[in-house]
Amino acid sequence: MGGLLLVHLRYLDPRDTHALLNPEREAYWGMPDLYIGGAEHAVLHLLYARFWHQFLHDIGVTKAPEPFPRLFHQGMLLGEDGQKMSKSRGNVINPDDFITLHGADALRVFLMFLGPVEDTKPWNSSGVEGAARFLRRVWREFLDAEGCPAAKLDPAGEDDVETSRLVHECIKKITADYESLSFNTVVSQFMILLNHLSAQPRYTLATARIYVQLLAPIAPHIAEELWERLGGTPSVADHPWPKFDPIKLQRDVIKIVVQVNGKLRGEIEVPVTATAADVAAVARAHERVAAHLTGKTLVKEIYVPGKILNLVVR
Repeated sequence: MGGLLLVHLRYLDPRDTHALLNPEREAYWGMPDLYIGGAEHAVLHLLYARFWHQFLHDIGVTKAPEPFPRLFHQGMLLGEDGQKMSKSRGNVINPDDFITLHGADALRVFLMFLGPVEDTKPWNSSGVEGAARFLRRVWREFLDAEGCPAAKLDPAGEDDVETSRLVHECIKKITADYESLSFNTVVSQFMILLNHLSAQPRYTLATARIYVQLLAPIAPHIAEELWERLGGTPSVADHPWPKFDPIKLQRDVIKIVVQVNGKLRGEIEVPVTATAADVAAVARAHERVAAHLTGKTLVKEIYVPGKILNLVVR
């Protein structure tokens, strides 16, 4: 068992007949950055791997005392009946069936969108079709019926302020979510941006390429095909990851949610420089909010800057 679990060490130097691991190879490659496994593996895999690695460290074979700098336990995927998948229960899902029907990318997107990776989640066969529809929407958004870049994609212009801001917000959030393994919120962000782009009469080809780059880690096959058809070179997997521009994230106006006695009554837009008094004045003049203030006494104004204003009345 220990030998099997330490295959990552031998993989670095498989043809060395004099030593288990050449120190120069270890210094160059290092240890695996991340160990992902379920709670059921905590003993059989993780405990044995750490034991043997620390033994090899004690006798001078490895410099690193720990084999895996970062550990993450994913949740269990249950059957559609809410029980643990098992052949004896007859609730095991064969992924090949769904890959044949919808493609590997759709299955990957569906699994990422199920919920936080660390949570236990039940399988839902119909959800894979939803992921496939989303990917088909992406394809139709960026390509025309002949598979060429859509006419709405501007190869040389600039995006409007709102589109540019949303694109850079997505770069920032999606990058951070990938790093934290928050894949379900990554998919949500893709849907938000796709809805926005679909409503635009025109935006830049560069924005379409950025979208494809961000999508590639969870839908690599369709992303590679889109990237090539959109004129991207070299492979999307080899292209530098996009970076957000902090300046593009700045807003001139912000949306404030307005509540009356804790209940949502409307939204308002105010300049980013607006004071609490300014926000309250605009809110009180809002038609839907004013209807809930008529004939009542305003007791308190509770303002969370940049987010929510709650008007307490009696």
